[in-house]
Amino acid sequence: MSTTLVILAAGLGSRFKGGIKQLEPFGPNGEIIMDYSIYDAIQAGFDRVCFIIRKDIKDAFDEMIGNRIRKHIDINYAYQELDSLPSGYAVPNGRVKPWGHGHAVCCCKGIVNEPFAVINADDFYGREAFVKMHDILVQELSGDKLKPRTSQL
Repeated sequence: MSTTLVILAAGLGSRFKGGIKQLEPFGPNGEIIMDYSIYDAIQAGFDRVCFIIRKDIKDAFDEMIGNRIRKHIDINYAYQELDSLPSGYAVPNGRVKPWGHGHAVCCCKGIVNEPFAVINADDFYGREAFVKMHDILVQELSGDKLKPRTSQL
């Protein structure tokens, strides 16, 4: 069963004060926080990643992470744009900020069609979190009762 890790990465980072927060090098070899999450997700069994981003940062995303990790896992982009709204709704005058997490996930409609888990781009979760998320997605949907893994993390 295919599973996707959806990564919320469209935030403006207004408190960050410059640059694209989600792509800021963090690790000893220039890794970004998403590198650790994606590695752990692959190890846990996820086979797709969907980045929810703004269109204006796609080139930077491809350069910093997308082009590099697509060698290891299938990736897609979904775009969180202010005007991606259900019919009957309109963007209020003067609004420039994204709508938030719920709206971001809705922007995956038609791109993510399999079981998925959602994380923030700039949070560290650890491998155990990804193992649990993946196991729950696969076991719940296969009708099996949830059983703990016997292998060590």
